[in-house]
Amino acid sequence: MHHHRSRAAIVAGILLTAVGTTVPASAAAVQTETSAKAPPSARIVNARWAGHCTYDRLVIDVRGTAPHVSVKPVKTLRYDPSGKKVPLAGKYFLDIRLSPAVAHDTAGNSLYKGPRLVKIQLSKLKGLALTGDFEGVVSFGTAFQTKPTYKVYKLHSPERVVLDFNHANRCR
Repeated sequence: MHHHRSRAAIVAGILLTAVGTTVPASAAAVQTETSAKAPPSARIVNARWAGHCTYDRLVIDVRGTAPHVSVKPVKTLRYDPSGKKVPLAGKYFLDIRLSPAVAHDTAGNSLYKGPRLVKIQLSKLKGLALTGDFEGVVSFGTAFQTKPTYKVYKLHSPERVVLDFNHANRCR
C-alpha cells in the first residue's frame, strides 16, 4: 500500500506543476492575441487633389506612419470586398492600395473625412473613389480619359502619399 501512495503523490505533484505552468502560457497567449489585433499605425484620413502646370496631383493624408503603396492599372474599378463595380466614368483606371492601413477606428467608426466618390475636372485626373477599407488595406480608384503616367512618393511632416499624373498642358 505504501507504494501506491507515493505514486499518487508523484502524479499529484506533476498535475500541480502542469497547472502552474499553464497560467503564464495562457497569459502569454492572450498578450499575443491582443497585439495581433492592434490596428495598423497608418490611418487614412483624407484625399485631395490639385491641377498644376504639367501634372495633376493626388494627395492621401495619413496619420501615423505612411504605409506601403502599390499602384496598378486595372480594366475596371471594384469595391473591396464586395466586388461591385465603381461607378466612375473613364477609359483608364488605377487601383491604389495602401497597406497596412485602416480608415476606421477600433470601434468601426470612419476616420476618413475625404470624398468617397467624386468626379474631378482636371487635365488628367477625372475621378476618385475610396474603394475599400478591409483587412488592413485601404484602397482608392482613379479614373482617366487618357492613359496615365504617374509617379508615387511619400512626403513627411505631415505624413502623406502623393501621386503625380503628368499631362501635356503648360502654364502660360
